Amino acid sequence: MPDATIAALPTTIFEEMSGLARTHGAINLGQGFPDDPGPEALRRRAAEAVLDGYNQYPPMAGLPELRAAVAAHYRRTQGLELDPTCEVVITSGATEALAATFLALIEPGDEVIVFQPLYDAYLPLIRRAGGVPRLISLSPPHWRFTRSMIEAVITPRTRFVVLNNPVNPTGVVVPDPDLALLAEICVAHDLIAICDEVWEQVVFAPAVHRPLMGFPGMAGRCVKIGSAGKMFGLTGWKVGFLCAAEPLARHLAKAHQFLTFTTPPNLQVAVAFGLETMDDWWKQMPARLAASQQRLASALTREGFAVLASQGTYFLNVDLAASGVEMGDRDFARLAVEQAGVATIPVSALYETDPVATILRLCFAKADATLDEAAQRLGRARDLAHRP
Repeated sequence: MPDATIAALPTTIFEEMSGLARTHGAINLGQGFPDDPGPEALRRRAAEAVLDGYNQYPPMAGLPELRAAVAAHYRRTQGLELDPTCEVVITSGATEALAATFLALIEPGDEVIVFQPLYDAYLPLIRRAGGVPRLISLSPPHWRFTRSMIEAVITPRTRFVVLNNPVNPTGVVVPDPDLALLAEICVAHDLIAICDEVWEQVVFAPAVHRPLMGFPGMAGRCVKIGSAGKMFGLTGWKVGFLCAAEPLARHLAKAHQFLTFTTPPNLQVAVAFGLETMDDWWKQMPARLAASQQRLASALTREGFAVLASQGTYFLNVDLAASGVEMGDRDFARLAVEQAGVATIPVSALYETDPVATILRLCFAKADATLDEAAQRLGRARDLAHRP
């Protein structure tokens, strides 16, 4: 018989909205991917590695040169000290890294604190591993958590907390006081923090991303997950990084070896090349995306939408209620794609319980002309929503 956890899963909101975008020929601001091909130097290096390099199984934990490049990158950019020989594992994307982490660490009945709205892979993976999610709901416009919110869900069975930072879908870069609070609670309650930090390089000044692993007491109780696909705007490459202290990393590698075992060697070679040589990218890429974010925010404001601040990721959010739209986010998202030709993501779909149903997520990693047209179409959708 099929597993009940998997059988009960709905189609993801991302597939649903992208399918509607294809059906209606709509602009797709729902799914989070750029519409440019990514850095040519990396693509060329990957192609060269296929033609002239090694195309058989690479080492299970990743090519040594990529593991060294990951450790060196995090030392330069975040002040972390990682031993590439035993504290870095290369995975086939960040979602595989999450799956390996949950399957390796969670014992049946372990409770896992998760903040919602959330990346929709978390809950099914936690449950398939035997874990019990303990949900904390965050609210706009600031999406902050407090000590009382966290301690209210901690029980003697709590073992883990999942932190996404920078946050998809809210676009928030978690501030230092919140990170310090979470680190303090993890130490006090002996929790392991599973840190989904795939957006760590997509941060807009003056915001600064700080890894939870760098806070006092957290080096040995953090699993840090990164993504080359997000770093370089090559989302289809599916090259992820698992970073943790050696005892944890050794355990995580055992789960990874029975999931994908390894990752295409040409992509690993190219990512190592990018991490070692593309220092200018870390300034140019966020600046370019910040300009796109500001362009879309300004266009939406002109159309009468209340736009929430975005400090990072590919996403910004509009508050429908504050924009004078009485329709819920799911209904408005369907109206927008079917009648105005633009696909978005209703953030209520990223809550399991007690959803905030007034927020719409938009991807701004698109060409200027696409963003301008999408804003106008959303303005038409807003007008249609006001019709009796």
